Amino acid sequence: MNVTLLCIGDVVGNPGRQVLRDGLQFYAENGKVHCVIANAENTAGGSGLTTALYEKILQYGVDAVTLGDHIYRRRDIIGCLERSEKMVRPANLPMSAPGRQVAVVETESGHRVAVISLLGRLFMKTMADCPFAAVDRVLATVPKDVNIVVVDVHAEATSEKIALGWHLDGRVSVVFGTHTHVPTADECILPRGTAYITDVGMTGPYDSVLGREKTPVLSSMISAVPNRFDVASGDLRMCGVLVTVDSSTGKAKSIERVCHRQPEEMS
Repeated sequence: MNVTLLCIGDVVGNPGRQVLRDGLQFYAENGKVHCVIANAENTAGGSGLTTALYEKILQYGVDAVTLGDHIYRRRDIIGCLERSEKMVRPANLPMSAPGRQVAVVETESGHRVAVISLLGRLFMKTMADCPFAAVDRVLATVPKDVNIVVVDVHAEATSEKIALGWHLDGRVSVVFGTHTHVPTADECILPRGTAYITDVGMTGPYDSVLGREKTPVLSSMISAVPNRFDVASGDLRMCGVLVTVDSSTGKAKSIERVCHRQPEEMS
């Protein structure tokens, strides 16, 4: 049987939550998706995630949540990270960091999907260890009867994401990149059967600079004077990829970029 996964990029603030809800309702009505995986590290005011918002996006239809370098920005989420079976922290954070390193969620069709998150190290201000060694270690713990494995690589450098894609080709079903908030046009099936894309883009306001209001960002870049960067509100889009996977082999059969746009009157 084929299983269809929807992997969604960084949900940014309240506008991102709006278009996430709208987009997932669209896919639910069309019956196209078995499992939804979303990066939610920018969900709370553009930076971090709270327990209440985590529960809200699960209600929208998200099955598994990944995070990134803003994972602990809202300390309220730490207890939830320790309890939740549907949320993962980057596996290459220190071993003592709160949260699980792999989540296994079950679809309504009864298929199990393992989800792993990794942080990049190039150009990232994090305390992350080697993502290559970390993912090798965590993959060894995935139950043998789980054929479908999805990896979110939350990283700045395209070279690091691409290298991880090649490192994992044939060993996981999907490698999708997040963090830069800009969709890339390199989606493909790698030679050994892993679906790959360098960045799926963000879920939020595209009339912006990476989800933030344009004027204060431009002012800071031109004058070097710091400003408050509020979340923007225009041109809402839910961006991600739809990936079809053979459930018996875990190999990807297709990958397609998707972009659900919310009508302006709903924004």
